Amino acid sequence: MKRNIVLIGMPGCGKTRVGEVLSRRLKMPLVDTDHLVETRTERSIPDIFARDGEAAFRDLETDAARRAAAMTGVVIATGGGMVLREENMRLLSATGVVFFRDRPLADIAREDHSGRPLIGSDRDRLQKLYTERIELYRKYAQYTISHTDTPEEAAERIAELYRKECAT
Repeated sequence: MKRNIVLIGMPGCGKTRVGEVLSRRLKMPLVDTDHLVETRTERSIPDIFARDGEAAFRDLETDAARRAAAMTGVVIATGGGMVLREENMRLLSATGVVFFRDRPLADIAREDHSGRPLIGSDRDRLQKLYTERIELYRKYAQYTISHTDTPEEAAERIAELYRKECAT
């Protein structure tokens, strides 16, 4: 059975972009859990946060984790808060190899996050999220991918590790 690749990390660290590159290189479909939530609800994530709150979004995110984990041979790009529920990570790690893209916070902070409900343009909030989540990313990752300047470089490192993991 072909295992999934699961990408975790801070909002804005490039999980979806790395997932797109991996998808092409490894000829594996890309599944974005945020997209699964938006498709199922026919609403944007900022709208869900604004109208229903974070707890409702996290329930939808758990449903997306369950659906993604049930797939085989896919690259799964998760939302930055996927690690907040142990159940999510138990589901995803049961069928996938988990990679944490540990991108420098300064690099993430230089980008536009206006569409992200928990960050927006608040750099202090980004630092707070990092402080709250960093240990969870490290806890759940089988591999940490750091010191990569481009999504292509990160994807190449992940592809190498994935091939070795599946060969054993």
